[in-house]
Amino acid sequence: MDPEAHILVVDDDSQVRQLIGRFLRDNGYRVTGARDGREMRETLGSASVDLIILDLMLPGTSGLDLCRDLRTTSSVPIIMLTAKGEDTDRIVGLEVGADDYLPKPFNPRELLARIRAVLRRAATKPPGEPAPQGRLIMFGGWTLDMLRREVTSAEGVVIDLSGGEYDVLIALVEHPNRILSREQLLELARNRESNAFDRSIDVQISRLRRKLEAGGTSPPLIKTVRGAGYIFLPTVKRC
Repeated sequence: MDPEAHILVVDDDSQVRQLIGRFLRDNGYRVTGARDGREMRETLGSASVDLIILDLMLPGTSGLDLCRDLRTTSSVPIIMLTAKGEDTDRIVGLEVGADDYLPKPFNPRELLARIRAVLRRAATKPPGEPAPQGRLIMFGGWTLDMLRREVTSAEGVVIDLSGGEYDVLIALVEHPNRILSREQLLELARNRESNAFDRSIDVQISRLRRKLEAGGTSPPLIKTVRGAGYIFLPTVKRC
């Protein structure tokens, strides 16, 4: 577990905030609550936050809009809380930059497991530490630094990826020229059992294509195999 990680819980329901806060504190985390976007911004402006639990339905600015705004300036991990059974809301949440989602009502232990998984994925390289041998992966003119969790173009431009996008990309580059089903990608990228109605992989693939195949000037990297899944096309080289 990440010791003393600071988690910001944004939910207008005081009982939900208190329950989540008490449970996470009992498990060693530092927790701050916020009722809406204004209080969330105040906390982010005055303290370092390692992860945000963000409710979809908030008074004033919605959780989706807050997530979208945050992603223009910050890569802080976000777990979105959504209404039970609202698949569309979960997909939109991933599209605007959430790293994971959890439908209400939820088991606190599942929330804890997702927090730990997202924080592990968000762990970054300490400043100044050189990348060890084999952590650089090159494909189609791009360089992926697995320790820094950065993807850089041939021109030296770093592309910002969410935690979910990064995990899907890792799953693809580690299995090049091989068809991977949605279920396999979910297992490889998120380490959890897939749901027959879970289309989050399609969302992440679409976002990766927009970022890595921008403008249609680059060769396609990811091919859809109808009825089977996806295949990563370029040659992958480690160094």
